[in-house]
Amino acid sequence: MMDTNQNFKILVVDDEPDILEFIEYNLKREGYEVHLAANGQEGIDKAKEITPDLVVLDVMMPVLDGIETCRRLREEEQFNNTFIVFLTARSEEYSEIAGFNVGADDYIAKPIKPRVLISRINAILRRKAPAEVSDSITIGNLEINRDSFSVKKDGVVIPMAKKEFELLHLLAGKPGKVFTRENILEKVWGDDVLVVDRTIDVHIRKIREKLGDAYISTVKGVGYKFEG
Repeated sequence: MMDTNQNFKILVVDDEPDILEFIEYNLKREGYEVHLAANGQEGIDKAKEITPDLVVLDVMMPVLDGIETCRRLREEEQFNNTFIVFLTARSEEYSEIAGFNVGADDYIAKPIKPRVLISRINAILRRKAPAEVSDSITIGNLEINRDSFSVKKDGVVIPMAKKEFELLHLLAGKPGKVFTRENILEKVWGDDVLVVDRTIDVHIRKIREKLGDAYISTVKGVGYKFEG
C-alpha cells in the first residue's frame, strides 16, 4: 500500500453489486478513498459532490449508460482533471472506441484481474502528479523543450517542423493517454478547417521517421498515444 494513494478519490460506477464490492475492496487495500454508485445518473450526482480524481465506469448500465455518463462528465469544467476508465467485456471493441471518442482515458477488460486493475489505476494516477505539462519534458533518452522548440535524442538535436513538435509535445506531455484525432486536431491545429485526418497521419509518420517507431503507438480506430 502507498500512503500517497490516500490523497486520491476514486468513484466506481457499476450496476452489479458484486463488481462494486470487488473493486472497492482491492482499491481500499491500496489506500485509495473509494466511493460507489449503481448507475450513470447516480454516478454523475456523486461525482459533482466529491470531484473524484478518477472514475471507473461500466459501459452497460440502467438509467444512463457509461458512454452517455462519460460524455456528460466531460461537458463539465469541474472534471477537466478527472480521469475516466471504462470497464468493458473483451468482445466490446466498439465500446472501447466509443469510450475514447467521448473522452475516456483508458479501459479495463472484464473479467477484472486484481493485479491488472491496480497496476492500471496506479499508472493512470501517476499522470496526475504534474498538474500542468512542463515546458521541458524528459522521457528516457528523449528531451523535448518547448521554450526552444527543440527535441534531443541521446543528446543529439532532431530537427522538427513546428506542427511536428507541437504534436510530439502534446502526446509526450501525458504518456499513456490516448488522444483521439479530434483531440489532436483541436489542440494542435485549432480552427484550421483545411486540416484533415490524413494530415495527422503524415505528421506522425514524419516523427517516427526521425525518432523511431518505439515512442508513438497507434490505437486502431481512435488515435495515438505516447509510450512513456
